[in-house]
Amino acid sequence: MSLQKVTFHNQEGHSLVGRIELPANKRPHNFVIFAHCFTCNKNLTAVRNIGKALTSNGFGVLRFDFTGLGESEGDFADSNFSGNVEDLVAAARFLEENYSAPTLLIGHSLGGAAVIFAAEKIKSIQALATVGAPSDPSHVQHLLKSGLEEIETTGKATVNLSGRDFTIKKQFLEDLKSKSLPETVKRLRKPLLILHSPQDDTVGIKNAEQIYVAAHHPKSFVSLDGADHLLTDKKDSIYAGSVIAGWAQRYVSIPKRTELKSQHQVVASLDNADGFTTSMKVGNHYLVADEPVEFGGNDYGPSPYELVSAGLSACTVMTVQMYVRRKGWALENIEVHTSYGKLHATDCEDCESPNAKIDTFHRDIKLSGNLDESQIKRILEIADKCPVHRTLHSETQVLTKLVES
Repeated sequence: MSLQKVTFHNQEGHSLVGRIELPANKRPHNFVIFAHCFTCNKNLTAVRNIGKALTSNGFGVLRFDFTGLGESEGDFADSNFSGNVEDLVAAARFLEENYSAPTLLIGHSLGGAAVIFAAEKIKSIQALATVGAPSDPSHVQHLLKSGLEEIETTGKATVNLSGRDFTIKKQFLEDLKSKSLPETVKRLRKPLLILHSPQDDTVGIKNAEQIYVAAHHPKSFVSLDGADHLLTDKKDSIYAGSVIAGWAQRYVSIPKRTELKSQHQVVASLDNADGFTTSMKVGNHYLVADEPVEFGGNDYGPSPYELVSAGLSACTVMTVQMYVRRKGWALENIEVHTSYGKLHATDCEDCESPNAKIDTFHRDIKLSGNLDESQIKRILEIADKCPVHRTLHSETQVLTKLVES
């Protein structure tokens, strides 16, 4: 995953700060804008986890701080819900001018309500998803109950939310009251995914029902059973991100994957700017190879030697199972654990010399089933006869030639 800090301006001229996350190949098929919850910021753990789930599925994600929050400029006390919507429009314009127009909007809590209003104004949006969103923006008034009377009387009040003080002005409440989310949802006519927890005690599950009823098909609901409002359990936010990524791919346009064509069984491709993150086509299957972070890679995929070790493990289990099936033996499962390294050769004369070390694969085999000692002994012999094992022990050659582009 590639992470970039970006800055853009809203309609008031304030500088808004965000982060763009790109997939491993840095070529997202679609861009997403994520709207965080009321008084939260772009760095909320749940926001980052949902973003990671999306980038792992090829999306590029922009998450940013609304006006007056996090790293963004402006006074939160002078902001309102309509301003949040306009911030989303500004974010979409920034993506369109510098990357690619966004096709998916995701909003958490009040951010979920904001993306519904913003989707009307951003023509490129093809689908949107909400997480724990209120069906009425003014629902957040219950969070301000300690200061509502003062706000109505004096025009503003300082309210403590999640341990932080925020100044809320009367215009903020008046703006919330002027927004009808059900009417906007009815007009929207865009695919909508609603995620909500039945145990959400901040924004009750009834809100999800009201949004769902107001929306036109295609619409979907997914229960985040057991999750709290802020998705503080990592597994809940990762699950939500994975669900959104899978659902959205039905509604956004995904360009056909650039084919890696070859007459060979395996082809690997690596651009100069991609470090060690390598695109591969192995047979009919696509995967990514990489190096660990400590070796300068991003660890987005197995290393070359891990791939070789994987080939040995896979070949071993296939060969053994093929043999025992033919014999009719009761082998229920075989696990082969393999790792690679270099060790000093046995009885080496000069153990300090690099040439004294040889390539070594450690292979541990675990067998489950009703097998006697003679059968186990034979299985271990067969393991040493698997084709990849034989290849590693035989004299091999690599014939290299240059082909024209």
